Amino acid sequence: MDKSALRLGVAGLGTVGAGLVRLLELHRERLSGAIGRDLTIVAVSARDRKRDRGIDITRAKWFDDPIAMAASSDIDVFVELIGGDEGIAKTAVETALSSGKSVVTANKALLASHGVALAALAEENGVALLFEAAIAGGIPVVKAMREGLVGNEIKRVYGILNGTCNYILTRMQDEGLPFETILKDAQEQGYAEADPTFDIGGFDTAHKLAILTSLAFGTEVAFDQIHIEGIEAITTADIDAADELGYRIKLLGVAMRTKSGIEQRVHPAMVAKHSAIAEVSGVTNCVAINGDFVGDLLLVGPGAGANATASAVAADIADVARGVISAPFIRAAKALTPYQRARIGEHQGAYYIRLSVYDRPGAMASIATRMAEQEVSLESIVQRRPRHSLPGSGYRPELGQPTSVVLITHETTEAAIRTALTAIEEDGKISDKPQMIRIEQL
Repeated sequence: MDKSALRLGVAGLGTVGAGLVRLLELHRERLSGAIGRDLTIVAVSARDRKRDRGIDITRAKWFDDPIAMAASSDIDVFVELIGGDEGIAKTAVETALSSGKSVVTANKALLASHGVALAALAEENGVALLFEAAIAGGIPVVKAMREGLVGNEIKRVYGILNGTCNYILTRMQDEGLPFETILKDAQEQGYAEADPTFDIGGFDTAHKLAILTSLAFGTEVAFDQIHIEGIEAITTADIDAADELGYRIKLLGVAMRTKSGIEQRVHPAMVAKHSAIAEVSGVTNCVAINGDFVGDLLLVGPGAGANATASAVAADIADVARGVISAPFIRAAKALTPYQRARIGEHQGAYYIRLSVYDRPGAMASIATRMAEQEVSLESIVQRRPRHSLPGSGYRPELGQPTSVVLITHETTEAAIRTALTAIEEDGKISDKPQMIRIEQL
């Protein structure tokens, strides 16, 4: 048994970095016994040396420059918890790999933008590049795909990959409050950033999906090829309609193999209330994987936070300590196939459409005609009254004023739906931009 300590250099002492220090201190003996050697943090780097983080780092060497720490002979493993897809984080990781040091990172943005190049650099230098913490926090989805499912051909991978969005949608469902109110509350509680665009716009989910896609299908990482929609346009009217129709609305990241290529998309979706994914609430994440031999797997757990993410980082460090070195994206970087994007307009499925239709003679007939022109078959048409217009309220809509109409389509192509909606907008029969949400059969 090798008792020599694995020397760690930790760059970034924010929420996750401080959590990692606490974890390694608390579980030092148990980890040492499990992996056969000690783990010790010998060097650290962060922006503010004087900040009180509630952890003891006095025995570690301080580096003002994480790039210098990455190149230092004092460390064996560089743990990158800085964040960002360019600048110091990228240069520091490149420096560590080039210097023959394994890298453990939680940086999804870096991997989504430069994953293949970094994987090639790691393989060239015979070191590990591990990133369990970059996807879904404490859920061991990367290890599952690298190891447990390596004997399967993956057909589809999808999931709820952003806790902020799931928290907002869950509370909209449970409390009937509007998006803006819950977003403000999420910011006050620390679940959402002051500028929440990265989360609510779907970009955080897309970064994670890009990495999952490469692991699942052996393709080069292609973040810039993902169709991305956020949850900003979801209203209480959509939440209520989904509930009445037997659905919940979730922000999903979906990747699947199709005849025309790999389909990657991030968007709100209606999922059946009885499905397992509909029950995933609050800040919880989940990842579903469909393999040809194993069938369907659903992994559920905390998608963020100091403890969950530090747990994933520690698992990767343990693999390095055991001498586990494999291709970061399962296949060697040079064996990853060029990404071929599926034609998104060919996506087949049913759709929920909400229109604000002017209450005028012939308006609905015109809308139905536009749908028929694109061979879109309608399963149902429901006129929805606002909450203040329920029976007994005394409310009477004025002729010519917009009223909410919900359409549910039979299975059709996205291209057909979008063409029909464009024509409906141009006809001037609706007052606002149409709302379209895919109905996912999971």
